[in-house]
Amino acid sequence: MGRAEREVVAGGVRLHEAARSLLDDHERAVRAAREALAPLLDDEVTQTLDAMPVSRLQEATEGRLRLDPVERSGLRTVRQVLDAGPGRLQQIPGVGQVTSTHLLGAARRLADAVRESTAVHIDVDRPEPRTTALVAALRVLVAAGPDGRRAVTAAGTLARRLGPLLETARPVAGRLRMLVAGRDGRTRALAAVAEVRGIAEEAARAGTGELLAQASVDLLRGPASEAAAWVDFELRAAEYYGVLGEIAGQAPDTAAAEGFLPAGIADAVRAQQLTDTGLRVSLRGYQTFGARFALARRRVVLGDEMGLGKTVQALAVLTHLAAEGQSHFMVVCPAGVLVNWTREIETRSRLRAVPLHGPGRQDAFADWKGRGGVAVTTFDALRGFPAPGGGELGMLVVDEAHAVKNPRTLRAQAVAEWAARCERVLLMTGTPMENRVTEFRSLVRMLDPGLADRLDTEAGLAGSVAFRTAVAPVYLRRNQDDVLTELPSLQHTDEWEELSASDERAYREAVAAGNFMAMRRAAYAHPEGSAKLQRLRDLVREAGENGSKVVVFSYFRDVLDAVHDALDSKGPEPRGGGPVFGPLTGGVPPARRQALVDAFSAAQGPAVLVAQIQAAGIGLNIQAASVVILCEPQIKPTLEHQAVARAHRIGQVRSVRVHRLLAPGGVDERMVRILTTKDRLFDAYARRSATAEASPDAFDVSDAELARRIVAEERARLGVRDET
Repeated sequence: MGRAEREVVAGGVRLHEAARSLLDDHERAVRAAREALAPLLDDEVTQTLDAMPVSRLQEATEGRLRLDPVERSGLRTVRQVLDAGPGRLQQIPGVGQVTSTHLLGAARRLADAVRESTAVHIDVDRPEPRTTALVAALRVLVAAGPDGRRAVTAAGTLARRLGPLLETARPVAGRLRMLVAGRDGRTRALAAVAEVRGIAEEAARAGTGELLAQASVDLLRGPASEAAAWVDFELRAAEYYGVLGEIAGQAPDTAAAEGFLPAGIADAVRAQQLTDTGLRVSLRGYQTFGARFALARRRVVLGDEMGLGKTVQALAVLTHLAAEGQSHFMVVCPAGVLVNWTREIETRSRLRAVPLHGPGRQDAFADWKGRGGVAVTTFDALRGFPAPGGGELGMLVVDEAHAVKNPRTLRAQAVAEWAARCERVLLMTGTPMENRVTEFRSLVRMLDPGLADRLDTEAGLAGSVAFRTAVAPVYLRRNQDDVLTELPSLQHTDEWEELSASDERAYREAVAAGNFMAMRRAAYAHPEGSAKLQRLRDLVREAGENGSKVVVFSYFRDVLDAVHDALDSKGPEPRGGGPVFGPLTGGVPPARRQALVDAFSAAQGPAVLVAQIQAAGIGLNIQAASVVILCEPQIKPTLEHQAVARAHRIGQVRSVRVHRLLAPGGVDERMVRILTTKDRLFDAYARRSATAEASPDAFDVSDAELARRIVAEERARLGVRDET
């Protein structure tokens, strides 16, 4: 007992002081952000209460208050009641002290509820001093990044552990203190020194000292210029809103964030540890839960709604497994998103990305087998690689997994073979059900054949609630409205346009020919007289005047060509919507698709991207767009949802307006009615971790049957006779 012990304690004191210093720096940064948030939040709450009628106080008190005298006195909103206070309230005839106390108590409870549920939206198009101050304050916390978050967590742990130990170890500072401490005190002091030594050695191995020092530097860095803060916000809006939600204490509803899982499964998922040191980005709370779900359950479907960051949740799982020693992972995805997956791996994680695509894919596969990393390949290319042996693959990730819902296809069989040989499988899809409710079972069968069999026999006819409970062990879904309260508004408008004379002629010709696809695009057959095309020009011109970017989706290539020609600003008459990019179609190579999106996003001011809905509606992020135009309704509602979600997704900073161009009375109107029915089916069985059917043939209508039905109905409506 002597110099060595004193050095251990001195090192522990330095580590403790560094931890406490970082916690203080972090608390100052958080306090500054909260102070910047407060006036904005106060305004939001005040506006809400000012629009809330006094009658809401009746609900808050279960009808026990008489509000007629209050309303007759001129107090018509909850805010006015709060502003009035007890003095004015008690001057109202019929309102005494007891009633005024109850009124104000109810009004304050409503105000508190509004404050807890109100999310401040940051309008990048209308910056003003208070929002600028908030963005600048948030930037300090965002700039610290995930390493800063880990450093604060580590500092908290060190402060809690070292504080009591250093106090107990104080006698080792000198001989006199050791003598005064007595035998028990000396024993405790030496035991504390041993624990301090262990903590210090553990911190040294983990590089915690350097982590704390860097985080302090980041948190103490001077504020950026206002322009730099706003630019950074647009680039990393999702991270800003994540931090904003934390400092405001406005976490999403726990049950919603956990996909409404049964309590037992949710408890086990929460207990699962997650090591995220391999990530370069911070996770939202619901994303952390999603990653833990995949780790805890091992073979799962992550069915989060489009735009909630399924890719980063998958990367969190892979980086955790890599930290545990796994070295080989495989991602299977559509060709259109292979480039995007490679980018995401390289920019958001420290994992090695190995694309297995094109002529050199076999050489790349051999390199991956030898060196490891995250291999990224397409459904079709996967069939050309030998399935792994047991234990070789840390995890198989299948993106857009609904593409393999038909077990009879070669791509589904290849995925199923790989899945059968992997201990961990993550199927990712925002659309687990399209036309048939039974399709979801084929995905479950890849993960757990026994569960799929039980679903067939036990839960299929019992309704969505029973099915949701049965499928919970393998299925997690969260919706944007439940967990992303900061998303700007999404406004849907159906634009009904009467067909022009030339449109009508083309439509009748298509009906007479019994050509369903020609019926769907007849409104664009004669571009010079197309009513839909004229409305589309107006919408694009209006968006351009507002400085907005537009994405135009159609199923049909010839419609896209007509749209491109009508909007191309290089023509003799500028159309006012900025440069036109595309058409982005299925025939465009994946790398070129991403390049088109990048060029569209980078364009200064308004711009238009013309894209085939099947090609651009999956995987690509088009957050630069704030206006989406659908040239015609789609047979599958999920195609429309996916397309809109390309723009309205986590990280979007502007409101998104969706315009669907429709013609009344014909194929469009019939399809909209069918789409509404299909959407209700999807909502009932899939949107909240539920995929089931009310009866064996519930809404089981194939695309071909739908087309035949509509053609027959339109022939009858228009009096078109079959030729004999």
